[in-house]
Amino acid sequence: MAKTLEIFENIQRLRKRYYQVYQGKQALLDLISETEVGEQVYNSNAIENSTLTLGDTEKVLLQIDLDKYISERELFEAKNLARVVNYINKKSTQSELTLEIILLLHQMLLVNIDDDSAGRWRKKDEWVRVGNHIAIAPEKIIAELHKILATYFATDNEHIIKRITLFHLSFEQIHPFIDGNGRIGRVLNNYLLMRDGFVPINIKFIDRADYYTAFNEFNESGKTKTMENIIGKALTNSYHKRLAYLEGKDIVSLVDYAKKYKISHSNLINKAKRQTIEAFSEKGKWKIADENNQ
Repeated sequence: MAKTLEIFENIQRLRKRYYQVYQGKQALLDLISETEVGEQVYNSNAIENSTLTLGDTEKVLLQIDLDKYISERELFEAKNLARVVNYINKKSTQSELTLEIILLLHQMLLVNIDDDSAGRWRKKDEWVRVGNHIAIAPEKIIAELHKILATYFATDNEHIIKRITLFHLSFEQIHPFIDGNGRIGRVLNNYLLMRDGFVPINIKFIDRADYYTAFNEFNESGKTKTMENIIGKALTNSYHKRLAYLEGKDIVSLVDYAKKYKISHSNLINKAKRQTIEAFSEKGKWKIADENNQ
């Protein structure tokens, strides 16, 4: 619990620093968001077993031909999710999250992939499995979604990580769609974060094992600690990255930083993964602001 509280408190400090420096720098923030779309799309799709690499994904989004065959489904999975990410980056501050918006996002996600199920909840006799559990009956979906939204909005005195975590775990446990539940759930995390004045997060493919462990933990015991740590570290990483750019710091690779200051690179990597130093992952590489070059 102490470790989780430390993450919460650190996020509050980082958020305060962020609000002290972000004004007048919207163009830079927009550019950061634009460059993150490919990473968000790659990681979210990779968690769902897409074979596209980050490089493949960025080429698809830039409409550059790939030198290998990819299925039409994977092509649309990348393009559609990018469209959804761009949509919420612009629209999340304009409207509270509603079931209608969730359906719209799902329609955008599955168009040209599964038009029959795009933009609708599971129907009668459409059952899906969530890990080792069977999701709730289709006729209970709408009521349960209203319930988790109501809980989210009614607990604004709680830390944002606790609120996002409970919503995300509950949404995935409901599994309201035939397909696309994971990707929509991760998109909704960012919709709610940005709506509440926080920065978006990117749950990484390399954390997939822990991510699935968090769902099993919740399904079996109702505990949320593992997911709180995953989302907390992702949010910390996002603030570290934005602050490095917004504060105009000299950004270097963690490898070069270790060489320059004769520090163990493996030790720095471990600290970066725990987010106990102000390092951040960008396009699969760890970077850090070099304070001494200011």
